[in-house]
Amino acid sequence: MCYFFLFGLTNDKEKMFQDAFKKLEMEEVATLLEDINPHFEHTTFDPLQTTVLAQDVSFYPGYRFLDIADYSVSPEKRRFVLYKDNDIIVINWSNEPIYALNLRAPIALRKGNIADYIRFFFTYVRGKHGRFIISETVDDILWREDPPPAARKAISKMLLPISDIEPDEQGTFKTKATMMFRDSLFRADVEIKANGLVIISNEELLVEDMPVRDDTFGQ
Repeated sequence: MCYFFLFGLTNDKEKMFQDAFKKLEMEEVATLLEDINPHFEHTTFDPLQTTVLAQDVSFYPGYRFLDIADYSVSPEKRRFVLYKDNDIIVINWSNEPIYALNLRAPIALRKGNIADYIRFFFTYVRGKHGRFIISETVDDILWREDPPPAARKAISKMLLPISDIEPDEQGTFKTKATMMFRDSLFRADVEIKANGLVIISNEELLVEDMPVRDDTFGQ
């Protein structure tokens, strides 16, 4: 069984960005928002109320990933953008803008950044039927409440970390990953082509009916 990968999301505190974000100063925020605000539908961000965190993206040379948020309103306004000069890509949770950028940038995948690309793709692409959440540790799982120590230990043994891997002669990267889909934990093969196309196959159900939150609604 093989699917072209169309959806996925990790926890809000994404692994690839945990320690690498830089908070931008007000002057730069104002300049960026002047360029970026016209690209948002149905909303604009006020520089005085907006926090922008930025990180360079190794697999898109010259691009920065921007986490744009206004926490002064409820619910908070938050958007994610890839930015380089006048090239502005607003994350719309489909794979289309990412695959288009992969060709245009072009994407530069290698052993040192393939793990980051996998996490990025699964985080910012989702589908109409649900989300795959890459689960490398027990803390990546959206538990409704902390599991008992024995269950935590048993689940932990099933989880696979995403590692940087060498490509084959065709430039394709192949690895395995564990991921949550709704209330079930799966193991699957993950294949990333040189152009950034992501394919998952050979899904194996590990655990079902887990006491986890619905990550779509946070319940």
